[in-house]
Amino acid sequence: MAGLCLGPLLRYADGSSATVWVETSRPCVAEVRCADGAGGSARTFQVAGHHYALVPVTGLTPGTAPTYEVFLNGTHVWPLPDSPFPPSVVRAHGPGTVRVAFGSCRWAAPPADARDPVGPDALGALAARVAAGGEPPDVLLLLGDQIYADETSADTRRWLAARRGLGDPPGAEVADYEEYTRLYYESWLDPEVRWLLSTVPSCMIFDDHDVIDDWNTSAAWLADMRATAWWRERLLSGLMSYWVHQHLGNLSPDELAADPLYRAVRETPDATDVLRAFAAEADADPASARWSYRRDFGRVRLLMVDTRAARVLDEEGRAMLDAGESAWLREQALDEPGSYDHLLLGTSLPWLLPHLVHDAEAWNAALCRGERGARWARFGERLRRAADLEHWAAFPASFAALTELIAEAGSGPEAPATVCVLSGDVHHAYVAEPSWPAERPSPSVKVPDARVLQLTCSPVHNSIPLSMRLGFRFGWSAVARLLGRRLARHGRCPRPAVNWRRTGGPWFGNQLMTLALRGRSAELRLEQASADGTLKSVLESSLAPDESA
Repeated sequence: MAGLCLGPLLRYADGSSATVWVETSRPCVAEVRCADGAGGSARTFQVAGHHYALVPVTGLTPGTAPTYEVFLNGTHVWPLPDSPFPPSVVRAHGPGTVRVAFGSCRWAAPPADARDPVGPDALGALAARVAAGGEPPDVLLLLGDQIYADETSADTRRWLAARRGLGDPPGAEVADYEEYTRLYYESWLDPEVRWLLSTVPSCMIFDDHDVIDDWNTSAAWLADMRATAWWRERLLSGLMSYWVHQHLGNLSPDELAADPLYRAVRETPDATDVLRAFAAEADADPASARWSYRRDFGRVRLLMVDTRAARVLDEEGRAMLDAGESAWLREQALDEPGSYDHLLLGTSLPWLLPHLVHDAEAWNAALCRGERGARWARFGERLRRAADLEHWAAFPASFAALTELIAEAGSGPEAPATVCVLSGDVHHAYVAEPSWPAERPSPSVKVPDARVLQLTCSPVHNSIPLSMRLGFRFGWSAVARLLGRRLARHGRCPRPAVNWRRTGGPWFGNQLMTLALRGRSAELRLEQASADGTLKSVLESSLAPDESA
């Protein structure tokens, strides 16, 4: 008899349809039955001895949230027997407020009877509140580092040691697809988080630790990794497991129906080789795969952007996004002006950083491309890797292009009320607001009418070393800004087209941000997980007024 190994995860959801992801113990037909008669079924597909299904749910009514059950070959498997949680629901979007919760960097929580070395889990606290009747978000955005392939827990290290030993590289890090599945079990079988992901729709995008720290930081880094005996299997397994566990659920039913890879995977008795070939091509030619995607929630547009796999690493043409990805982002942001009131750009890496960090990254990029000669270039590469200098500022042309796109999308009579860049990665939270010069260098340079904000929230569940706290606090200071400008002058770096200031934070702790978007109004809340398992409000702020009031 087929059993439920992992899930269910409620992934895509709109007003009439949804998808529910499951992993099962053997081949079967997975079925979702909603209390109002909506539902759907799908046969499992197989990858590396594991069995998965993404069940399309149809017949939903906008604005409703019917409870649902999961059956495998007709046998009831969800909700679990004696579950302490309310029944899971499928949330079909309707008119009204759209609540978007987001964060990044979730190291798996330890077992319930063990001490948590990184403090209370913000996702666990959110689950407890929703289970107690609190208002759930309409969608949960997980902005990277959903798993840590290179920083495994003590339990996983013991499991790895029993499986293959830790003496050979990559040691206590994961090596192959089977070991990646262990990370997803560890992260998503946590009872509270498992229930939360079954009842709140989620959108995900990877960051570096989903594969390895500083993934694709530079061409020299990539060459060094490719020279190792273990890297290729690690990368291909990372991409394969990401496609199965995270990427599939990001896509709408229409996108899935048109996806030739998804069709091939479902039609092949064992899709391991099919998916491996896809991952190998994505490694050889990043432009062959698109991990970015668009979601629309009424008049809220979300663009989730791949800032890892789509990079161009050649020092002379270095870019955060390759030409195809950049064109896609521009097309989606400018599509149908006036059709959305809020534009959300989900990028795991912040666009606007503390000024010292921004200038240090731009300076480092100049050194690495040879602005100060070969010796400085070698120093720059060592520093880049040691200090993780790889955000948007480390790709100056891409930083400038994103700045221009944000200004263009936020300009004109049909401009949205807000353009918000949602990010994580840096293990603290802050709000930064840019300003454009009053005098434009040319008429073609846009100055946005929308309110533009950088909203950064991290981690959901991870450590925040004292050195990081002190460094980021200093990075926002006036002294640090002067130091940054000295570095920028040494690298002959032009000033950015925008200035910005921190308007909130920095805040440190395990935390989540939530945007409440209704019409052209926008409100922001930041909450931190407390030792008693609850979320405590740290910030509540109106970003855009309710024009109908």
